[in-house]
Amino acid sequence: MRRTAAGGDGLPDGGGGGSYRPGMSFLRTPSESPLYEAAARSLGYVPNYTRPFAYAPEAYQAWRTLNLAVKAGMSERRYELVTVAAARRLRSRYCTVAHAAILREKFYDDDGLREVLADPEAAGLEPGDLAAVRFAEKIAADPSVTTEADVQALRDAGLSEQDIVQVVLAITIRRFFAGVLDATGTQLDPVYDPVAEAVPH
Repeated sequence: MRRTAAGGDGLPDGGGGGSYRPGMSFLRTPSESPLYEAAARSLGYVPNYTRPFAYAPEAYQAWRTLNLAVKAGMSERRYELVTVAAARRLRSRYCTVAHAAILREKFYDDDGLREVLADPEAAGLEPGDLAAVRFAEKIAADPSVTTEADVQALRDAGLSEQDIVQVVLAITIRRFFAGVLDATGTQLDPVYDPVAEAVPH
């Protein structure tokens, strides 16, 4: 059964060239888009994050290509850990919960996820992943604070120069995507409610 994100279809048209669905975002987004159709086929519902990009589908496809290239350069677990750490530092609720949901689905039970979010040091992360998380926590909000010592700490934890670049890419592309969602007031989809309870604000 196809599901739609909060608000559903068929709510009153708010004018301005799009449909206004209270709670989805600050935008009046289109009622239909190829992005929605593709997401519905893949996920079974239309996630709210697709709606701002309905006005810029080429940018969304470019983002997907870039994101896939970055993910391919590291383990999935490290990518998700770094993404969650960066999203939390950026105060992006959507990205934090959505990627915490992937960690929960593929790598951790509820207690393990809570431990990782509460104290990565005590959660038993392998040294390279822990160093990458700490790096993301420090620089996500302002990459200009990075020091040579920060990069050396990644080397000391076993990351190669290529590994370090991939971590930097994962952090900095999250700044873009989280920024789009937060600047447009895009709200978290109800499908994430069970995970959201385990993710502190």
